[in-house]
Amino acid sequence: MLSIFAFGMVATFMTLIMTKRMSAMIALIIVPTVFALIAGFSVGLGEMMLTGIRDIAPTGVMLLFAILYFGIMIDAGLFDPLTRKVVELAHGDPLRITMGSAILGLIVALDGDGTTTYMITLSALLPLYRHMKMDVRVLTCILIMAVAAMNLVPWGGPTARAAIALGVDPRALFLSLIPPVLTTVCWVLFAAWMLGRAERKRLGITERVAMPPPGLLDLSTPDSDGTPSTRRPRLYWFNAALTAALMGVLLFGDVPLQVLFMVAFAIAVMVNYPQVDMQRERIAAHASNALATAGLVFAAGIFTGVLSGTMMVDAMANTVTGVIPDALGPYMAPITALVSIPFTVLISNDAFYFGMLPVLAHSAENYGITAMEVARASLVGQQIHLLSPLVASTYLLVATAGVELGDHQRFTMKWALGACAVFMITCLVLGLFPWHA
Repeated sequence: MLSIFAFGMVATFMTLIMTKRMSAMIALIIVPTVFALIAGFSVGLGEMMLTGIRDIAPTGVMLLFAILYFGIMIDAGLFDPLTRKVVELAHGDPLRITMGSAILGLIVALDGDGTTTYMITLSALLPLYRHMKMDVRVLTCILIMAVAAMNLVPWGGPTARAAIALGVDPRALFLSLIPPVLTTVCWVLFAAWMLGRAERKRLGITERVAMPPPGLLDLSTPDSDGTPSTRRPRLYWFNAALTAALMGVLLFGDVPLQVLFMVAFAIAVMVNYPQVDMQRERIAAHASNALATAGLVFAAGIFTGVLSGTMMVDAMANTVTGVIPDALGPYMAPITALVSIPFTVLISNDAFYFGMLPVLAHSAENYGITAMEVARASLVGQQIHLLSPLVASTYLLVATAGVELGDHQRFTMKWALGACAVFMITCLVLGLFPWHA
């Protein structure tokens, strides 16, 4: 009976967010509360929820301040000189343009936010593609693959979701995934090279000078609405050094991520915007995105807390284990990886990571496969996830570029599937998750 309640809760959660009858944050709070009460767990329900929130609180704090930090860096213009340089070096040769697009997309996507990446890169590159009469689907393909590859940083979303759902350290999870992320980045560059060669063959190399596109802001002038510019070109090297130090400590240091991003954010906003009013404005500008992400994480704590506290997740795992043939049980890690490819397209990340992944992980545990290994396997599908019609930032990408979503999906699908294969093969070769338990 407990298993029926558990599957009913997950199915209801998935249905509500997929049909857009509830937002993910509201569904993560309401659905487990209602099902726990119906199942007779009114006593101790609050403590279960608090336990779940406590477990994921550090991740929520890290995401909050990571988003604010990278927002400040974008405001200050950290990526602007790189954007200008890519445009200057790439004009005239479609191959150079596609390679520059990939490099720019990969670097800007370090902030873990697809929407921001698309806004910055499209403003710089779209006029250039149109000026050169290049296929804009090439640009949307390269950018979405770049975002997918870099979205696995701990503050990007999927890694944090997998870590929260399975109770593993997001930092340890990300560090273990650096090799497959790097090979996937190489695949993105290879795809950009292949697409650029095709465009060069079709269009040839022109000597026409492509002027810096109007989407780039002049660092020395006010913003378009007449207010003082948020750009800080004189502080470029300081911001670059601060970001490099942050990445270095993140990868090789022993400072908790939460403290790391809180301190880095405080330094960045204090140095770039010493006036208190300006600090308030910059924080307010990014508050909606930061609070929405952090709120979703804390809401997920309630969902996972109820699943664990009521033992529903154990009941689901036992049921799933019972229907999996013994011969397939030891292959739960690659099964999770393969399942993640279609399901992260068909359903949202929230539904997959908070609904399906705990069941798969508990089933795999019975065969000696660890939660960390399942978490790594579950991220294979992220290389194709952004092609899902459930991802809001993808609509921004195709709408701004003037490309039909269906055309974009058909054009990009084979390259995205290739990225999934590269990511999975790297994980298997390096033993990040086992082919056979």
